[in-house]
Amino acid sequence: MKALKNIQMETLVLGMVSTNCYLVKNRETGALLVIDPAEDDERISRKIAAMGGVPEAILLTHGHFDHIGAADALRKKYQIPVCVLEPEQEILEDPVKNLTFWNGAGYTVTADRFFRDQEELTMAGFFIRVLHTPGHTAGSGCYYLPDEGVLFSGDTLFRCSAGRTDFPTGSMGAIHRSLHEKLFELPEETEVFPGHDEATTIAYEKRFNPY
Repeated sequence: MKALKNIQMETLVLGMVSTNCYLVKNRETGALLVIDPAEDDERISRKIAAMGGVPEAILLTHGHFDHIGAADALRKKYQIPVCVLEPEQEILEDPVKNLTFWNGAGYTVTADRFFRDQEELTMAGFFIRVLHTPGHTAGSGCYYLPDEGVLFSGDTLFRCSAGRTDFPTGSMGAIHRSLHEKLFELPEETEVFPGHDEATTIAYEKRFNPY
């Protein structure tokens, strides 16, 4: 992987299914984004402090239990918004659909801000394009930082794989369209940081991903 331009990034692998939580700090401003805080808010907070970052927002790629566990605690601690694509509200607010019942006690998360497909915004000093990529869930999304050449793909795209589609609101046809019509259209040099497992690139996935 090439050196990221203006990003200082730490990856924490958290929870029972080894979810990647990304802490993305702007080297110039010190502002920081928390992407998919799986669980263990204390560990995440310690890493934020070690990075010297100032959290600005929590970005969720989707609403499953393994991506949202620490969202409420971090929102309260840092007084920052939880953000997600608008169609994912259904998942976040239903303990059956968000699979939190797997942990024995279901819970919900209410987002503060909802994004739209292709919405362009600036957070933590980064220009971000939000991509709606349904398939793993109906409201799954990815965060593309074109100036930095990186994509946070959640559970839509993995190295040589893609997200499961057998959970509530999932669709194999939708995830196939999301991959081919959205993600595989990005520049091939784009570095991809998925919700699980190791990083990859769009070029590598276009060549080797069976999907």
